[in-house]
Amino acid sequence: MTETIRLLDIRDTALSSDEVLAAIADPTAGGTALFLGTVRNHDHNLAVEELTYEAHPEALKHLRVVAERVCENPAVTALAAVHRTGVLAVGDIAVIVAVAAAHRDVAFAACRQLIDELKAEVPIWKQQRFADGASEWVGAC
Repeated sequence: MTETIRLLDIRDTALSSDEVLAAIADPTAGGTALFLGTVRNHDHNLAVEELTYEAHPEALKHLRVVAERVCENPAVTALAAVHRTGVLAVGDIAVIVAVAAAHRDVAFAACRQLIDELKAEVPIWKQQRFADGASEWVGAC
């Protein structure tokens, strides 16, 4: 299972889909699914100007638990997940997850499981700053 997990990271530098796809390249895979989460310009009908992501010191450990759970499916051949921290502008990539699998249906399902469980279980939260000067924390414990 550990060799199936090719890249896991939480970093304060720009994320690259090319890096993630290269990490999960696998000749045994018949399908690869990639998800990019980007900063959108609105939330709750308010204009978003920027986000600041923060991660708990043990967030990477929690991410590994999620990744290992996704890799319990033997048809998953490779997995990668990276999440950004720090200040991000509208349009910046905040998270990339990707899964290679024997078949496309497994790749799609595992990729969705990976992003959904990452968002639900990994202690990463964001502060949204709105154009009107207001801000809010999302996902904070």
